[in-house]
Amino acid sequence: MPSSRPPTGPTNEQLRMLVRFLRKASREYKADIWRYVAELLERPRRRRIVVNVGKLNRVCNDGDVVVVPGKLLGDGVVEKKITVAVFKCSRSAYEKIVSSGGKVISIPELVRQNPRGSHVKIII
Repeated sequence: MPSSRPPTGPTNEQLRMLVRFLRKASREYKADIWRYVAELLERPRRRRIVVNVGKLNRVCNDGDVVVVPGKLLGDGVVEKKITVAVFKCSRSAYEKIVSSGGKVISIPELVRQNPRGSHVKIII
């Protein structure tokens, strides 16, 4: 008998696939950081993380690699060369990070570059 209840969790198919990918990477590489990032991404929409580049400038140092498990917005100034792995990024945030000498990459790309997640900061 089919269930009449709708599926729980994110309805965005890209987000669901990313969460599955992170959980698999966590098991495969024995890296709890990816499981935690998956949990943060699975939150209800009203509790998802939104970070401005100004916060990255305050909490990061030159050369840091950070994960933003949510949306990155362009409010503020960034003056440090950082690598940011993000689910979604506004155009202004992308331009500010690139103009300061940093990089914006996708979360799966970071997992492939650094499977163990060593020296990666999670910004929430």
